[in-house]
Amino acid sequence: MPVLFTPRLELVPITLPFVEAVMLDRRADVERMAGAVLPRNWPGRTLIERAFSASLDDIRADPDKRLWGDRLMITREGERRLVGSVIFHGRPDATNDGVTDVGYGVEDSMQGQGYATEGTRAQVDWALSQPGVKKICATTPPWHTASIRVLEKSGFHRVGLEEHPFLGEILCFARER
Repeated sequence: MPVLFTPRLELVPITLPFVEAVMLDRRADVERMAGAVLPRNWPGRTLIERAFSASLDDIRADPDKRLWGDRLMITREGERRLVGSVIFHGRPDATNDGVTDVGYGVEDSMQGQGYATEGTRAQVDWALSQPGVKKICATTPPWHTASIRVLEKSGFHRVGLEEHPFLGEILCFARER
């Protein structure tokens, strides 16, 4: 998977060794593999489990499918800093009709600077250019206005409303080829 570049970010592929180092709390290895300084409170096992919605064993079973397209957002200006990540919920293929979900997160102190939009837009543009990918979906709670703006600025359109078992009502967005 190629490294992607935006005006301010380098989007570096997330690998199985990287996920293993995060899950095993080997911070020095994580920084070395990322080639960037990590935020003080990042990463954490809870963040990874929430982001990947899979156990380490599940990721190890098929890393090419589960880590498909997942990338770290690293600043290109000044000191290389990891500011967040943009991940997909698995490789789109015939079993899921060429559809996958995208999720993104930016470290608290770096929010509000457009990194989520810049990274998400680049990731989704890349994903939709891949063979067999038809649609990228995303969800967010209706009260999360910053997330809604990221999706809108990244070319997504609202397509519905769902009831989530833990979050309650969530807005559904999609962007198609």
